[in-house]
Amino acid sequence: MSGFVLDCSVAIAWCIEDEATPQTDALLERIRDFGAYVPQLWGYEFTNVMLQANKRERLTDTQLFTIFELFENLPITIIADTEFLSFKTILALSQAENLTSYDAAYLDLAMTKNLPLATLDKALRRACKNVGVDVLP
Repeated sequence: MSGFVLDCSVAIAWCIEDEATPQTDALLERIRDFGAYVPQLWGYEFTNVMLQANKRERLTDTQLFTIFELFENLPITIIADTEFLSFKTILALSQAENLTSYDAAYLDLAMTKNLPLATLDKALRRACKNVGVDVLP
């Protein structure tokens, strides 16, 4: 086993009880053992989804802050894009695989790191298969 690229959809399943599955729970254990990588946008995406869950009363304020404290202790490495060239690659992946640029950022990171991508997003899962990236769960 190895680390993997973590899409926000899987992280959300760890936080909102009715979205969890045995497969997503297993990925949480795997991340504790092997770590995960995320593109820089992941933090903004994760924070926004958590905020929306709180506004919709799917998470209490206490749960929300507990989640952020727990995530601080997970071995998640944030990879920042520092060169404009990477955005051209993301643009090309977005066009070729009919993805949002955000989803293409996850795919690009998985391709660059040669790691599987953990996602529940159907379009992103399809794109992974198209380009030969292993998909979890």
